[in-house]
Amino acid sequence: MKIISIIAENWKADGGAAFGVVPKTIWGKLYPADDDNLQKITSRCLLVDTGSSLILFDTGMGNKQDEKFFRYRYRFGTDNLFENLKYAGYSADDVTDVVFTHLHFDHCGGASCWNEDGSEAIRTFPNATYHVSMAQAQWALHPNKREAASYLKENLQPIFEGSPLNLIEKPGPFLPQIDLRLFNGHTSGQIIPFIHIGQQTIVFVSDFIPSSAHLPLVYISAYDTQPLITLAEKEEFLQEAIEKQYILVFGHDYFNEAATVTNKGKGFQAEKIGKLTEFI
Repeated sequence: MKIISIIAENWKADGGAAFGVVPKTIWGKLYPADDDNLQKITSRCLLVDTGSSLILFDTGMGNKQDEKFFRYRYRFGTDNLFENLKYAGYSADDVTDVVFTHLHFDHCGGASCWNEDGSEAIRTFPNATYHVSMAQAQWALHPNKREAASYLKENLQPIFEGSPLNLIEKPGPFLPQIDLRLFNGHTSGQIIPFIHIGQQTIVFVSDFIPSSAHLPLVYISAYDTQPLITLAEKEEFLQEAIEKQYILVFGHDYFNEAATVTNKGKGFQAEKIGKLTEFI
């Protein structure tokens, strides 16, 4: 089995929103921001090659929106989902499964593109089955007012009107060596994959714990729809991560890709931190 970090794009987002009620004087020591309070973040995807299947977890934001939309995303650098797939030795045609942790625009937009005349959004992974949780599907198709701006019609239409599509109703095994769990604090039915390779377990924590700076228990994004549920989910999961020595891969950490967790009387924090290749 191969597990490869794939960067879809780099961009900037508001630091205050990223850390909720935690003041900048505290989170700024862990994750820097510029003079406009914008932080560098990444859209990190995870590619798993089992030998018989090629699974892509998340796809970044893609390029379907207009200039006004991207003006407020502050994209920078040259990282690109499909170029980085190619660099890893794969193409979009090779992908057998696309699993969305959730359907916010920066996690599912790259799964589709405009057709040649720009009249229709079509899937960019033509040979893949798309997977999303039933709970997240219902949430995305009938969004609450707080999240509605994150669920874009041009992203959702190719997912739900295309085929094949698999709606995951409960946690459990996905493929041999890959288990999926559901978490509900950030958004309803967020899928978090647990990937077992040898004696190690890699957990792609997506927006559940978006960066290594979010390991402290109360460092919770303002984007989470149910922060108290996130709080409870994090505490239980991070204790398990310590006990079972999980390797966490962060979906949005520009500076740090992966970490193990410790709690030695000062709260949850990274024990070892670095590139995923340094752990496996």
